[in-house]
Amino acid sequence: MHTLLRSYARFVSSKRGSIAVLVIWLAAIVILSGIAPGAKQHAISSSEGSIHANTPSAEAKALADKHFPSDQGLTALLVFHSDQPITADERQAISTMSEWLSSEERPAAIAGALPFHMLPVETQDKLFSDDGSTLLLQAAFQKEAESGVIYDTLEDIREHGESIGLGAMLLEITGPAGIASDTIKLFTDADLVLLFSTVGLILILLIAIYRSPLLALIPLLIAGIVYQAVDRLLGLAAQNGWITVDKQALSIMMILLFAVLTDYCLFVVSRYREELRKTTSKHDAMQAAMMRVGEPILFSGGTVLIAVTVLFTAVFQPYYYFAPVFSIAMTVILLGGLTLIPAVFTLTGRAAFWPFKPKQELGSGEDGEVPGADTATLGRSRVTTKSAAARPRKQPLWARIAKLVVKRPGYTAGAITAVMLLAAVNVPGISFSFNLMKSFPEDLSSRQGFELLEQNFPKGRLAPVTIILESDLPIDLSEEWLPKLNALTKSLEATEGVSELTPNVEQASAGILEGQLPRDFMAVDGQAVRLQLTLADNPYEHSALQVIDGLRDNSKQLLEEAGLDADQYRLHYAGPTAQQLDVRSMNERDTMLVFSIVILLITIMLIFQSRSILIALTMMATMLLSYAAAFGLSWLIVSLGFGYESISYRLPMYTFVFLIALGVDYNIMLVSRIMEEAKRRSWKEAVFHGLSATGGVISSAGVILAATFCVLMTQPLQELFLFGFMMGIGIIMDTFIIRGMLLPSLLLLLERWIKRSAPHASARHISSESYQ
Repeated sequence: MHTLLRSYARFVSSKRGSIAVLVIWLAAIVILSGIAPGAKQHAISSSEGSIHANTPSAEAKALADKHFPSDQGLTALLVFHSDQPITADERQAISTMSEWLSSEERPAAIAGALPFHMLPVETQDKLFSDDGSTLLLQAAFQKEAESGVIYDTLEDIREHGESIGLGAMLLEITGPAGIASDTIKLFTDADLVLLFSTVGLILILLIAIYRSPLLALIPLLIAGIVYQAVDRLLGLAAQNGWITVDKQALSIMMILLFAVLTDYCLFVVSRYREELRKTTSKHDAMQAAMMRVGEPILFSGGTVLIAVTVLFTAVFQPYYYFAPVFSIAMTVILLGGLTLIPAVFTLTGRAAFWPFKPKQELGSGEDGEVPGADTATLGRSRVTTKSAAARPRKQPLWARIAKLVVKRPGYTAGAITAVMLLAAVNVPGISFSFNLMKSFPEDLSSRQGFELLEQNFPKGRLAPVTIILESDLPIDLSEEWLPKLNALTKSLEATEGVSELTPNVEQASAGILEGQLPRDFMAVDGQAVRLQLTLADNPYEHSALQVIDGLRDNSKQLLEEAGLDADQYRLHYAGPTAQQLDVRSMNERDTMLVFSIVILLITIMLIFQSRSILIALTMMATMLLSYAAAFGLSWLIVSLGFGYESISYRLPMYTFVFLIALGVDYNIMLVSRIMEEAKRRSWKEAVFHGLSATGGVISSAGVILAATFCVLMTQPLQELFLFGFMMGIGIIMDTFIIRGMLLPSLLLLLERWIKRSAPHASARHISSESYQ
């Protein structure tokens, strides 16, 4: 490994090697730009389903499509609402809209609509809310209508509503089609806003840290090159059907790419600056720097790659579709960190640090280091003379923190652990929501329409449950069979949490026997009957999911009690509530599996990197504590400060994968430096010097990483807002508290056992450099 690392460092830092690396990257960009489209052109919004499409709700929907075929696709729910009961003139305007949607002049993408204008007044009255202020009108799109067509069609409907004059009435459009349309509206130009915000923020932070224009611009230039390569590779793979690209994954990937590459630049530049003070050759300086940071970058990038690759084990589409995007991105990011960054900074040399170019110091070298110096603190460099070295100077911040940690590791570790555990206490009380609408902005039409329906109609009518009674043989609608069906419907309707079930088989029996079947009651092949169940509670709430869960478990019993042979008949439940029940099951399964595998694989990688099982377990334990504390603290803030009653069920998965994976980076950088120092110092001195030397650069990298993820708070979706917020808190906590104080304290407390498990951890004691 050492020989390979030396050969790599020598090549990438040489004049010929650095030029070759830069030329290869630029050539790859040109070629990919010519043959591949951008990833956004083939990106989709993943549905809340299984990648295998084998969940009970998906199978029920497939059976419904098989037995009750239709040319209709997504449904738009047109919600007409007024503060007062709808007047006769306003009712006439609704009739005019209904007539237009049913006519030949309707938008081409509309397959059909409820003919409100043709219904008797008594029937129309039943469609209004109890107070007469709200009416729901349904319109269905053609099957396979594209999202762009849906968006344009709904805009046409809104314009038509304005042209006919709706008076004081509001027209809000919700339902599956309304949600699809608003999703397009939400993300129009959102990626550009995100990109410019990210670049602008990183530029400002780099200028503040470096006070050098080139050192601020070069990392962004490198990130831009790598981003172009990743974008085109993803576009090429998606174009050929090799992977599926998720829109939300693209947004987060861009944030990750710029943040991680900027961090890698900070790590390389910090060590490069140190080495430039020891030699006049920029090539030798970069070779020495990459000998020190090349392996940590490889392991830190590798841990992120492992973490995102584990998402391939998920079956839930939004999780699974993150895997290919981030796996490809992290592979290219890692290549960029190991090749493009050192190549570019080798070519620019000391000029990159202008106007504060590092100069070779007198008496520089291993024995000429200034004890406790924070070599990562970036600013004006000075030539050190004997008289200057003799003058007392104020210890840098991280040297003072390291001194405190080394002096009182027990108190430091105990106090921090207690505070972290206190923050983590909130985690069991977190309430998770499976209602996608709660993530949309409050002023969005689809959310406003949904809330108007929720306020003015029975909650269960927002999303009824479709029940398919399937038979292996053709169903005989006879006097002998109908009572069995009636008994089944009575049992279903008597279930706690069920409001009503239609059609009323008992009342419709006479008509059914005469061949007058309710609409969409009997399948075209005669082997299924369709019923509609309305829940008492909001169909997206936990209580509603429990009702469907109970019905699934008791289906066989319900059939047998009704006198139907459970070997011949089966009950299937379709609709949003059944789908969300499956989402909850998939989420629980994926969370347990992904968490376990990520922890196992990263721990194994940390063992190889640190060459100590105890150090690896200590690092993993602190990262898990940091994750739990960050999640608990975030929930406390958003629930008490922002007034949120619940958060998206996806956030635990997203924050875990990225907080753990990215948190490893800083731990690896710290432990690598401590191990390097331990080869010539006592363990305490190694921890002191390792923390002092890496504190500035890692804290700077952490601030940039946290701030970059906080850019997601500008996004309109609540889920992205909270993800960015939680990542920001977690990264800052991990950077300054966990990695900066807790981990080094624990390493000091475990010194005796670390020496046994890793003999290389303390080679000799140098007493001339005191940290006391």
